[in-house]
Parts: sequence; C-alpha cells; structure tokens
Amino acid sequence: MIHFDSDYMAGAHPRVMERLLRTNMEESVGYGSDEYTRNAAQKIRRECSMEDADVYFLVGGTQTNATVIDALLRRHEGVLAAESGHINVHEAGAVEATGHKVLTLPQYEGKVKASDVDAYIKEFYADETYEHMVAPGMLYISQPTEYGTVYSMDELTELSEVCHSAGIPLYMDGARLSYALSSEGCDFTLADIARLCDVFYIGGTKAGAMMGEAVVARKGVLKNFFPLVKQHGALLAKGRLLGVQFDELFTDDLYMEIGRYAVRLAMKIKKAFLERGYEAVVDSPTNQQFFRLPNEIMDSLKNHATFELWGTRGETHTVVRFVTSWSTREKDVDTLIELIK
Repeated sequence: MIHFDSDYMAGAHPRVMERLLRTNMEESVGYGSDEYTRNAAQKIRRECSMEDADVYFLVGGTQTNATVIDALLRRHEGVLAAESGHINVHEAGAVEATGHKVLTLPQYEGKVKASDVDAYIKEFYADETYEHMVAPGMLYISQPTEYGTVYSMDELTELSEVCHSAGIPLYMDGARLSYALSSEGCDFTLADIARLCDVFYIGGTKAGAMMGEAVVARKGVLKNFFPLVKQHGALLAKGRLLGVQFDELFTDDLYMEIGRYAVRLAMKIKKAFLERGYEAVVDSPTNQQFFRLPNEIMDSLKNHATFELWGTRGETHTVVRFVTSWSTREKDVDTLIELIK
C-alpha cells in the first residue's frame, strides 16, 4: 500500500531526527529558554529580514491558531476568514471555544478577496446597531489555502493594505508555508510575508518536524503572549525539542529543500492525472492535489493507495485529495501513475 493521505504521516525528516538523537542526552533549561531555541529564532529573524521580530515556538497548528487569535482579539471581536478556512472547517470550533466568533467571507478557490474584506468592515460600521454585534477584529488567511492555492504578492499586498487601513491585524496560517514558497510562480519571500503580516507562523509539523510551529510577530504585537501559550496548552516544557528541530530546518536551506521536493512530486502526480483526462478541481501549484474521480476509479485505486475523500462520496464522482511530503518516495509516485494509467 502506498500513502498520499497527508504531509505528516511519517515521523521527522532524517536530518531533524539525527539532530534530535545527537542532542538527546544534553540537559538544558525548559520552556524555550535554551541555546538551540535562541539560535533557531535568530535564524528565522534573519530569513524574515526582521531582526527585532518576536519568535515563539508552539506545539501544533490548532493550538497556534487558537492562541494567536485569542491574543490578537478583544472580548467583543471575531476573526474574518474564508468560509473554507481551516479555523472554520477543520479545527473543531477551537477558536469559538476561546470566546471568539469566526466571521466568514466568500472563498474563491480557498482565497478571500481584499474587496470583500473591505466591504464587510465598512458595512459593519455603517450599521447603527454595530455595537450589538461581533466586530471584525482581525483577518485570518492561510498560505497556501485549504485547496492548495497560493496568494500572489499583489493579493497579499492588497489584503495587508485593507487590514491596516481598517486598523486590524493580518494573520497568516503557514502550516504548509514551505510548499507555497516552493511553488512555481511564487513571487514572494519570507521577508515579504513578515513585512505584510502582523503575525504569521512557519509550519514545522507538515514540513519535516516531529511537531512544532514557529510564530513570528512584529515587535510588541503579541502582548503577554507567553502565559497565553501556556493557558492554551501549546507550551512544551522540553522546549529545546522544538528549538533543535527548527534550528536544523533553517540550516543549509533544508526547509525550502523539503518544500521543493514535495512540490515536484505533486506536479508529477498532477500531470499524470490530467493526461488521463481526469478533472483537477482547483489548479493547485503546491503539494496538495484535488481531483474529481469516477467512483469506480476511486474504489479501484483504494485497493492500492491511501488518500482522502474531500467531503462526502458523490453519487457517481467524488473529490479526492493526494498529498506529498518529504517522506513521499518517488517510486510510490511512479506506482500511482502506473495505476491510473
């Protein structure tokens, strides 16, 4: 059986695992106050061209989203997000559990439009009864989106300008940021993201780490963040384990190497499906690929490969998702291509 369910099925990239093993018997202070965590944070600041950025390491994506959003919003505020956004669809109400509402916007292949954000905010404050309603206090986006699509530099700039004009922060979920940065046609860098967003995170769990995400924020934006991280169960006592992993991911371009490898294999899969006449549901340039397959083809493939149904099974056709990662073997991609032929 070959596996294309997600990008966090295997443990950790061999280089990350070797670094963890090599440092395993060292003793250090906890909660991210160690040398490895400081080194990792400094490497990330350099990559972001933001030497005074605040950098925090949290254990997972859902905890990171819930903690950052809770930190950025006041009690009466909610978070704007695409109706297909991860915090709205696949986090079991984690944001709502903090007391903040997800305010949904139309999605266009997973993206939101700056014009819709602007219209929502203006229409909200044009209502004389707005003080009785949940105020739009920030914007959440993910890069890439739930559908593997990528915001361009122009789109990110427009969103940033709308948010800052309205006086609300822009927050980017970067669980799969490595794959967006490695996608064909990518016209932005980590430094651009750091400049345009108030807060974002660099995903490790889905990009070669055993676990962990690195939150990057403009200096002072996340006030009193450390105790909030602890309240949300996102603080690792053995914080060095996160620092070691990100220190390695940002050594010798490993983070980008992982992204480029997974995207190359995803494009190989995409090309094979398209050549056989199967429909790509969205034109994703990243490691997630979505196809609408006849049910009989899907059922036949499931005898040999694992992948996700994206939604419910249709009467005749079903949307499925194939995902690649650092652990995807090229020979398994070749086997999949032979199967669909």
